Amino acid sequence: MPETLIAAPSTAAPGLALLYDGGCPLCLREVRFLGARDQRLHAASPRLTFVDIDAPDYDPGAHAGISYREAMGRIHAITAEGQVLCDVAVFREAYRLVGLGWLYAPTAWPLLGPLVEQAYAFWAGWRLRLTGRPSLDQLCQQRCRLPE
Repeated sequence: MPETLIAAPSTAAPGLALLYDGGCPLCLREVRFLGARDQRLHAASPRLTFVDIDAPDYDPGAHAGISYREAMGRIHAITAEGQVLCDVAVFREAYRLVGLGWLYAPTAWPLLGPLVEQAYAFWAGWRLRLTGRPSLDQLCQQRCRLPE
């Protein structure tokens, strides 16, 4: 079973709850990097929390109603104010919160932004296949299968 990485609770609300696929090796690598950096910079009050959407107890109702299918199809995050971010905006905000916002800042530029969004959409569409996972439809069927 993949390790679930969740920031320690703090008295302050985190800046971003990032929904990630705990069965995806590339997603896990990104989450571990962001989590370690956040812990190093903000140990007393982490800015990020991580929610494994592939965990059996993932509850869309507790995460802005984002279904398993939606979350597996493209990355989502929820700000402390309850705003839902998708796609490259998630990375832009997560990296900003851990002091590396300059890396993703160009993705908001008028000419570059749309190209980066298209590249991400292409990646999101192929992510499961490229990481050796079943298709989104197969994963959803497995997840929705009721015990007999």
